[in-house]
This record gives sequence, structure tokens and C-alpha cells, in this order.
Amino acid sequence: MSAEEIKEIIIREILEIAPEMSEGDIDSDAHIQRSLEIDSFDFLRILTALNKAIGVEVPEADYGKVDTLNHMVDYFVRHLEKR
Repeated sequence: MSAEEIKEIIIREILEIAPEMSEGDIDSDAHIQRSLEIDSFDFLRILTALNKAIGVEVPEADYGKVDTLNHMVDYFVRHLEKR
């Protein structure tokens, strides 16, 4: 799975959780929770959906490593490459 495919999946899942947002509202380098004004429960829902879609679980200790869209893409790419 390419980085671009992973990014598309992440954006799709974010928009499922925050349907009032549009793709243009997602700044790749902005803190996801703050910039989209979502709470920790919605953030967890996004990570759970990504686990199902991509097959990589993000442990709580790594939440700080997936705080922006770019960080999420990098995180999932690295973990898929380790397989």
C-alpha cells in the first residue's frame, strides 16, 4: 500500500467521523484533534477505523506519533514496511 493510498484512507476515515469537515479542512501538518475540533473519543474512533482499514493497530503509547495527517501516513507506512 502506497503512502498516497494510506493518506486517502485516513482522510476518508476522518471525514466519516467528522462529516461536517471537508478534505480541504484537513491541514496535513496541523494537530488533528485541535484543528478539526474533535475529542479524544472521536480520535480513538478514527484510529480504530484505520486499524480495520489498514491492518495496523496504534497502541496508546504511540498516539503522539500520529497527531497530524503527515505523521499518521508516516507511521502506517513504516509499520506496513516492517511486515
